[in-house]
Amino acid sequence: MSLQDLTDIDGTTEECLDEINDFVATLDHYSLTTLAVAMRVHLENLLRALLERDLCTREQTREFVRELERAVLEENEGDD
Repeated sequence: MSLQDLTDIDGTTEECLDEINDFVATLDHYSLTTLAVAMRVHLENLLRALLERDLCTREQTREFVRELERAVLEENEGDD
């Protein structure tokens, strides 16, 4: 599985995102900072599992993280 291929023909990614969004909404008693740190740790573990199972390469993982960083920083560029 490539981390670049984030669109599933059967809509699985969208369904999963909907379920994650519903779950995260139940965590509103935590601060945004706490959620961000916890999600970072969880993402780290997920990416490590993908690497260990040879479901992606180190370079694909690096590019995924770079794209995440770009997306976050570009969206909030005017906030500096």
